[in-house]
Amino acid sequence: MKKHVLGMVMVLAALALPTMASAGEISCKMKFGVSGWSAFYQTAEGSGTVTCNNGQSMKVHIRVKGGGLTFGKSKITNGEGKFSGVNNMSEIKGHYANAQAHAGAQKSADAQVLTKGNVSLALSGTGEGWNLGVAFGAFIIE
Repeated sequence: MKKHVLGMVMVLAALALPTMASAGEISCKMKFGVSGWSAFYQTAEGSGTVTCNNGQSMKVHIRVKGGGLTFGKSKITNGEGKFSGVNNMSEIKGHYANAQAHAGAQKSADAQVLTKGNVSLALSGTGEGWNLGVAFGAFIIE
């Protein structure tokens, strides 16, 4: 009897697996670092690595572009990002909407959530620098 029940569970799991995989999202995370400056125009560049739970990974180039009433210089060295709404790793690259209000000096920490269609990116990190202002722009992953 136990073998029969175990066999039925294995068959049901095998039937459900393709459905779950095709409809499910993959979990992807990014480790990154960026540095830049702002004086009305905000710019920063850096690099990172994205890894997903399906075994895929890729190196990425990051650019931050924007503008507003903003002044400063900053460097994030321990950045982490977590993606949601990703079905395929190719969906990660692109322009994410970015809006922020900031004020800081010396060592600092920051967190924000960015969006690109159905894909969201939650960012956090620590770094150093100084900044003050309000900026709007894009967080670009290439």
